[in-house]
Amino acid sequence: MIKIEQISKKYKGSENFSVSNLDLFIDEKEIFGLLGPNGAGKTTLISILCSLIKPTSGSFSINNLTYHKNKNQLKQLIGIVPQEYALYPTLSAFENLKYFGSMYGLKGKHLDSKINSSLEHLGLLPFANKAIETFSGGMKRRVNLIASILHDPKVLFLDEPTVGVDVQSKNVIIGFLQDLNKKGTTIIYTSHHLNEAELFCTRVAIIDHGKLIIKGKPSDLIDSHEGANNLEDVFLTITGKALRDHA
Repeated sequence: MIKIEQISKKYKGSENFSVSNLDLFIDEKEIFGLLGPNGAGKTTLISILCSLIKPTSGSFSINNLTYHKNKNQLKQLIGIVPQEYALYPTLSAFENLKYFGSMYGLKGKHLDSKINSSLEHLGLLPFANKAIETFSGGMKRRVNLIASILHDPKVLFLDEPTVGVDVQSKNVIIGFLQDLNKKGTTIIYTSHHLNEAELFCTRVAIIDHGKLIIKGKPSDLIDSHEGANNLEDVFLTITGKALRDHA
């Protein structure tokens, strides 16, 4: 589904590459975890794949469509759930979703039905006409998620989809995503919640300093590292325990 070949990105004024000669292949219907410390290059790589920024060199394709030849078609294939809330606070949940759905060319009873069924699935239907600014963090996360899947994308990019939410919201979000995946959606997921990634992802890749370090099934990576009991142990072995604070 996704083919990444020798992708590199160096921002103007930077001395180092944020992503460097990265090759990666992601199969259809995978739940693929893209993991790494702060500043590893995860957000840059996802931004490239979502056609938000251009790579310095290299190429990629999604479902055999390339950025250079099929930019508009490629964008129609994907959904994006950003880490920050991308919602209008004074509008209701339904009004937000109606607006975002219309941007995908959806309208009428079909769109209304899609919105209402998704709100119900995520426990938000009783709050459909409440302003987003009155919602808790977990509720906003769930509306953010619905906004990204109204057009039934083939590939869904998730940047920290459960950060800052309670256990109940996290459980509902993960269940909803697993249902989407069973219906055929390929999911690309980034998170610092390694225990969650271990259970949720079919495969993961750990990147650091813009380079791909290791990839595979979580269970295989754990088994291949002596003394590792979980994915977090593998992560710390590969990336080290030094702080990665940056400003």
